[in-house]
Amino acid sequence: MTEAVFRETAAEPRTQAVPLSHLSLELGHLYMEDFEAGPRHLRQRFERVRPWAEAARAAAAAETGGKRPRISTCFLVDDYFARFAGPAEVVPMLLEEAGRAGLDVDYLARESGCAVAGQVPVAEAVARRIVEEPPPGSYGLRPPTAQTGWLANGERGPVMRVPQAMKKAAAWSPPQETAARRHSVFADVELWDEGPDGHRTWSCPFLAAVWQLARLGLLRNEGRAVLVPQPHTLADFPGEWGELPELVRLNPRADPFAAYRTCSVLPNHFLAVEHAVRVILDQIEVDPGALAQAADRSAQEDAAVPASVADRVSYVFHAGR
Repeated sequence: MTEAVFRETAAEPRTQAVPLSHLSLELGHLYMEDFEAGPRHLRQRFERVRPWAEAARAAAAAETGGKRPRISTCFLVDDYFARFAGPAEVVPMLLEEAGRAGLDVDYLARESGCAVAGQVPVAEAVARRIVEEPPPGSYGLRPPTAQTGWLANGERGPVMRVPQAMKKAAAWSPPQETAARRHSVFADVELWDEGPDGHRTWSCPFLAAVWQLARLGLLRNEGRAVLVPQPHTLADFPGEWGELPELVRLNPRADPFAAYRTCSVLPNHFLAVEHAVRVILDQIEVDPGALAQAADRSAQEDAAVPASVADRVSYVFHAGR
């Protein structure tokens, strides 16, 4: 006799698929100081971005073997750390200056959507998927990230303390990167902090890591896609950021927002933040269903992606702010 095993299909949530481009090309971020610097500053920023964006497009075309690559462009506005002006004032100016520099923005995202999208606590959900890499030879003396809000790519050197009477101070040793190539480049990243009321504020690197996962089409909540683009159907943009969807499709003919790979063209002062993003991505257990979908579909198109999520992310850092 064989035993029959019955399983409730509703207990196994399906992983919703999302359309995927070959490349998600980020044209920059907008913070309050950029907006306050005025339209000319934005135009100069886009003019610096344009040649590198064209190079990224050419590289994507070479990877597809002569086929037309699907490439979408996106832009991120910081409405999380500082709310300034409003979409009705900011977005038209942004699009006009991008157009003057010869660039089109297909998708516009609000950074606060990387923290909470609709009713989904996106950042909190991603934080729960962190799997810390224990450094070789470590003994678990460091408190876990869930308690401290800090994530490292190795083992921090011990802090020298004044010894108690009749005791010797522990000898100093340098920090060690877990996957070092001969010499270590150690990074310790703050993911969040909490105020006296217990309210958690997510750090820029952590929200940027969530942003990369969204652009790679790897964010899911109980199997459902998160940060799905919403079409812009209004005649004008609203006056308040909270009235604008977290992710807006500005170009109705644009290729899909999410992609097998991402490339971000950013000023070079973002280098430290984006190094921290790679540290975070290397220690997140990404939804396996979403990973499998991207791997299967990219293989069918002969556009295989790296197994490492962090290696699907690339950057161009240009001079200037």
